[in-house]
Amino acid sequence: MPIAPAAVLWDMDGTLVDTEPEWMAAETALLARFGRPWTRQQGLALVGSGLEDAAVVLQQHGAELSVPEIIETLTDHVVDRLRMHVPWRAGALELLAELRDEDVPTALVTMSIRRMAEAVAAAIPFRAFDVIVSGSDVAHQKPHPDPYLRAAAQLGVDIIATVAIEDSPPGLASAVASGAAAIGVPHTVALPDGPAWTLWPTLAGRTLADLTGVLALRDAVQR
Repeated sequence: MPIAPAAVLWDMDGTLVDTEPEWMAAETALLARFGRPWTRQQGLALVGSGLEDAAVVLQQHGAELSVPEIIETLTDHVVDRLRMHVPWRAGALELLAELRDEDVPTALVTMSIRRMAEAVAAAIPFRAFDVIVSGSDVAHQKPHPDPYLRAAAQLGVDIIATVAIEDSPPGLASAVASGAAAIGVPHTVALPDGPAWTLWPTLAGRTLADLTGVLALRDAVQR
């Protein structure tokens, strides 16, 4: 009989909440302050990147602020929008609720800074996460495996026995490199097919049984 995941590790932006349009709007507004353009294509190229890496790119395109100032400015914009409305991805809260009902440990693993991660977690109408690992907490951001390895360590579980849910190529790379069974749920950017992860078009209708199946399939392929 397939064994349920020891934990489920969730990306945030684009996976749990549809915040990518707000991040791109924040980037556009920031560069407009310095009279510099920013295209949708440029914004899409940053999806899934750590905020420090994104800030450096914005500096290269004319943002005359320090990396910490850029991160705070972008985060302020997105958090302000979330106070008005939290755009949950389809099926995400329902799957999280089932995991909590079944006592499956969960972690939020995001490269947004901690105050934003905590704001999103607090907007969920139940205690959804046992652990939050944010971009403020790691030396190496996605696509490095460190964020997922840290989450598994804090939960006290073997990363190999976990499932990670992501929406971007850097996030998938991080999850796969960590050893988690990775699920890609494309949203703002397309995700390629690949033997190292499973693609789902949406989380709507997905259950713990589906996550267990992904883990079992990964283990069978690796034997």
